[in-house]
Amino acid sequence: MKNTFLSEMNSRGFLNQCTDLEKLDNVSKEKPIKAYIGFDCTASSLHVGSLMQIMLLRLFQRHGHQPIVLLGGGTTLIGDPSGKDSTRKILKHKDIKKNIVGIKKIFEKLLPSRNKKTKPIFVDNYSWLGKLKYIDFLRDVGKHFTINKMLTFDSVKLRLDREQSLSYMEFNYMILQAYDFYQLFKKHNCILQMGGSDQWGNIISGVELIRRILQKEAFGLTTPLITLSSGAKMGKTEKGAVWLDKKLFSAYDYWQFWRNTADDDVKKFLKYFTEIEINELSNKINNEKDINKLKILLANETTAILHGSKAAHESAETAKTTFVKGGIGKNIPEKKISKKLIEKGINIIDFVFQNGMSSSKSEIRRIIKNNGIKINDEPVTDEKKIVDLKEFSEKDYIKLSLGKKTHIKVKII
Repeated sequence: MKNTFLSEMNSRGFLNQCTDLEKLDNVSKEKPIKAYIGFDCTASSLHVGSLMQIMLLRLFQRHGHQPIVLLGGGTTLIGDPSGKDSTRKILKHKDIKKNIVGIKKIFEKLLPSRNKKTKPIFVDNYSWLGKLKYIDFLRDVGKHFTINKMLTFDSVKLRLDREQSLSYMEFNYMILQAYDFYQLFKKHNCILQMGGSDQWGNIISGVELIRRILQKEAFGLTTPLITLSSGAKMGKTEKGAVWLDKKLFSAYDYWQFWRNTADDDVKKFLKYFTEIEINELSNKINNEKDINKLKILLANETTAILHGSKAAHESAETAKTTFVKGGIGKNIPEKKISKKLIEKGINIIDFVFQNGMSSSKSEIRRIIKNNGIKINDEPVTDEKKIVDLKEFSEKDYIKLSLGKKTHIKVKII
């Protein structure tokens, strides 16, 4: 491939499928192009499961092209059935609008806007989907889709094969997504839609719709599904989703998430989620024998991209202080508890549970039996232990630890 974007995309392992790779390579080599990725707005923040698509937009932008971020104010009202076993919770339009504001802030941090030619374009598909007249839409757009073909796409087929219900509302999702691509092609001369491999059917539906209505050529491209060596879903921890908004998931926790990457996943994650030049990265991967140093490199680079170099450095120093020196670093997550509650005393299991360190009290009991709960680095051996003011006798806070990797600072207010 001659195009630097596609070449680096391929060498980093991003490239899965493309409708016509050779032609896209030739077109994007001649002049900068526009491409889009759509993000449904089901929460106030995206989580790390969306990070590969964000990194793809950053790569696209770095090579001189202009990314379009489609925020699905319209499609979120329906819900994408791809990869889902059941219908998503239906959100109100006002809640979706609030989510869009939060998600857009994340993109404004991650996609630079200094260069006018590569400045990201933000669109909300409610601006056209909200104006659709149903009968006209069925006549003008719906006629280009056959039920026979729609039933072959994974987003539909897998649900039906598992005999799980698929609502007529969700069944329409791929038509709406195809219509998005058609609108962006007309309004912004966007010739490429990118997305995860589960979006392949929806993407080629858009390519086909543009060809049928406009007699023009567009392109579709997908990234591979991220699979962890453990078989677990990407971005899930004991605490829940790994959010990209630091109000929901601190910079330190984010650093720790990447630091705790499984050995077998580190090398591919360095290619996916950092922007170290590929030849330099290959040298580091091939020459570094200590896998933990590669994990720290991954944690530092990913945290710097999202939260800045200062936050990455502070998180690394906090981890060193907390784990190596047995202290408590300044960037360690902090929880607050009322003095009145501590004066009364609180059972250790409730104390750990209320501070969000585990979602299961039975799991906390099991960890206590294995000496995995510590207060100020001292193991808790009795599940009936009461935490009270004497634990805070030296300072106005204590260090609470769960296992070797999870530590927080609990402060009295």
